[in-house]
Amino acid sequence: MAALMQHDRRPEAVVFDLDGTLVDSRQDIATAVNHALTAHGFPTRPPEYLTTLVGDGARWLIARATELPYDDPAVDPVFAAYSAYYEAHALETTRPMAAVAHTLTELRALPLAVCTNKPRATTELVLRGLGLSSLFRVVIAAGDLPRLKPDPLPLLTIAERLGVRARELVMVGDGPQDVCCGRAVGAFTVGIQGGLTQPKRLIDSRPDVLLDSMGALPRQLESWGWLRKAPRLD
Repeated sequence: MAALMQHDRRPEAVVFDLDGTLVDSRQDIATAVNHALTAHGFPTRPPEYLTTLVGDGARWLIARATELPYDDPAVDPVFAAYSAYYEAHALETTRPMAAVAHTLTELRALPLAVCTNKPRATTELVLRGLGLSSLFRVVIAAGDLPRLKPDPLPLLTIAERLGVRARELVMVGDGPQDVCCGRAVGAFTVGIQGGLTQPKRLIDSRPDVLLDSMGALPRQLESWGWLRKAPRLD
């Protein structure tokens, strides 16, 4: 933390990962994967195992679940079945992670964005279905750009659209993809424990700050003097 306090800049926007950071989608994802696996003759997988495969995009998830190479044509029909089923059932059990509503309210004076490797269609379904869409000025999802996190392109694009420098962003997420993406553009990185990623993988990615829950984020930013309070409306 001391190293962070030496930075001569003030973060101007906060960017969030989606799955495991803003929303708990693990059961709906696992159900959709197992539906697709069964439909194409593959053995189903325990939901707890499938959760560990999330983070690098939907096709990687299916490739890993089938134990096939990413570019294997045999992944195509399974991926298609997964995508169709998940789009139809993306909100069966998915809910905001603990303290997300409070945190986003506390941070409403700052520009907020979402940077996710989840496909655009299901990203919009989840954000809209949970009443979160209007809270974010920019949303970058899989399919919007030629590269996904941990490549820096998504964050560079968000910074450009918000009119800030990438190094002025705070990247918040539960996985190493988020931390590495943020580090690649010089942004501050905040790791949130308790999401979809195995704790050791998040810790080993060495975020600038590691928090136990999303609810701790506003106080952390405030303690650094970074949180601009929104004006009262009454």
